[in-house]
Amino acid sequence: MKIYVASSWRNPYQEQIVGLLREAGYEVYDFKHPAPGDNGFHWSEIDEGWKRWSPDKFIQALKHPVADKGFAFDMTALTHCDVCLLVLPSGRSAHLEAGYAVGAGKSVLVYMPVPNEPELMYKMVYAKRGLVSSSLTEIMGWLKDYRSMPV
Repeated sequence: MKIYVASSWRNPYQEQIVGLLREAGYEVYDFKHPAPGDNGFHWSEIDEGWKRWSPDKFIQALKHPVADKGFAFDMTALTHCDVCLLVLPSGRSAHLEAGYAVGAGKSVLVYMPVPNEPELMYKMVYAKRGLVSSSLTEIMGWLKDYRSMPV
């Protein structure tokens, strides 16, 4: 099973989750290391002053070849995954990724290990056998049972 882990660069659980899933035998996409020797996409590769960009500068940066490469890695993995696991806390990109996965008919899990602001739209993950959980044991059990679940 291919799992896309959607999270944040600042998420303290992301690396642990990726490692645990790989130890369990799953093929896991890690945006921090999308390919051997690749340390993931960083806006600073385009411009060290990226935090001070105007909206127009940001829009232009989306067209940069470095952004194209990073986006291609992430979208290819997201398109080909069986399951998307949103690990909270996370930001806009991870939520767009999870939303894309739901819209594409993929199963989406939301792992919430610490309190987060309530979000009504997480209900959409239940549309395709998904799950919202604060329990890593429950998440792992869901993944183990995934293939035998009715569609």
